[in-house]
Amino acid sequence: MTMPVFEEYEPAADCGCPGCAQERRAAALGLTVAAGGHPAAHGARRALVLATAAGVVLGGGAGGAATAAAPGHAPARTGADHDPETPQGGPAPLHGGRPGDNGQTGQTSHVTPTATRPALRVTTRAEIITRAKRWLDAKVPYSMEKYWSDGYRQDCSGYVSMAWNLDGNEWTGSLAGYGTRINREQLEPGDILLFHNPADPNKGSHVTIFGGWTDSTQTHYIAYEQTRPHTRRQATPYAYWNNSSRYLGYRYNGLSGGTGGTGGAGATTTAYPGRKYFGPGANNRYVTQLGKMLVARGGKRFYSVGPGPAWGEADRRATEAFQRAQGWTGSEADGTPGPHTWRLLVSKQGKDIPAADGGGQGAGSGSGGTGTGTGAGTGATTGGLKFPGRQYFRPGQSNEYVDKLGRQLVRKGYGKHYVSGPGPRWTEADRRNVEAFQRAQGWRGAAADGYPGPQTWRRLFA
Repeated sequence: MTMPVFEEYEPAADCGCPGCAQERRAAALGLTVAAGGHPAAHGARRALVLATAAGVVLGGGAGGAATAAAPGHAPARTGADHDPETPQGGPAPLHGGRPGDNGQTGQTSHVTPTATRPALRVTTRAEIITRAKRWLDAKVPYSMEKYWSDGYRQDCSGYVSMAWNLDGNEWTGSLAGYGTRINREQLEPGDILLFHNPADPNKGSHVTIFGGWTDSTQTHYIAYEQTRPHTRRQATPYAYWNNSSRYLGYRYNGLSGGTGGTGGAGATTTAYPGRKYFGPGANNRYVTQLGKMLVARGGKRFYSVGPGPAWGEADRRATEAFQRAQGWTGSEADGTPGPHTWRLLVSKQGKDIPAADGGGQGAGSGSGGTGTGTGAGTGATTGGLKFPGRQYFRPGQSNEYVDKLGRQLVRKGYGKHYVSGPGPRWTEADRRNVEAFQRAQGWRGAAADGYPGPQTWRRLFA
């Protein structure tokens, strides 16, 4: 299947004959650079004028008349046209006026030449994608000659100029000047993939907005692009359908909270990428970032190695521990990060993951429930109340410590399993309430077995 070649713009098609189409292209190429014409067009235009003049001389007389076009039509170019021209609009202010002028009102524009360009407008990734979606929702028609109501030219470089909120219309030969080169691993929503053909800018040059990988294989991504017949968003093979190896990634230099491409693959992404990037089978940079943020918030003990890009049980347990540290339960503490979890981690807000019961020896070490950690059974003291030892909290035991434990659990909000009491006799309700308290601290395994150790006792009575 032959894939389409997407041009920067398409001339208006008042007449579909080859001659008129060529005439319209020549007219577009004939614009001066100051008026928004193609920077590489002038040599071609001069050659065309000389060739036309020679044709008039050599084609004089009857033979020349035989090659004239039909009335009202431009002459068609001879020869195969299998490699069509792809002209594109050059740098121009909004609404398509001459540089320094507003094309609609005739008033002076705020756009200035590149040499005196004002500071970049600050924007965020979310705002870039939001602007890109506006054209998508409006199904803006593809055209190099027309300008949308927001003032941006309706071709692919005009689309990126709009999404990046630039103060004028750029082309594929100038967009790179507004960004910093990044590699494939650094791509995030709002970055662009740009192919500019300097040898012949009219052939193949194109630019798309990166909207995120479609899956963990990173072979396809969501591309926002301006192409015929109108703006579209679709899964696209990396980096593009054709000329794939020649596309380069760029990150907008005015990105708020971004790294401008200097942060490497480990640069922090502030926007929540979506639940699809987390869970069994996920393997991507967001999993790595999540793990690093969780380690920074007290989750180091969950990782024997890493964190890394492949989702594992350590990621789930650390995420769940952070969620429970916020007081969340049920589906809100399922171990998969949602937007709220991500926001707290990125902004460094909320409560840190508490240390493992028994001196932070690690989840599942048995220090929380069995009292085998530091100070277990040695009379650890909290607020004047000494931890009596694990032997007082077992089936069949009845003592004042069980009663005190139960009452404190109720005070802390962990008494839902009591049908009656609490009382001095140890029951399954006591164990389940203790377990709920331990899990709220982020502990798992033997550290949350429902039997209090010194750390459980200390935290409960603190």
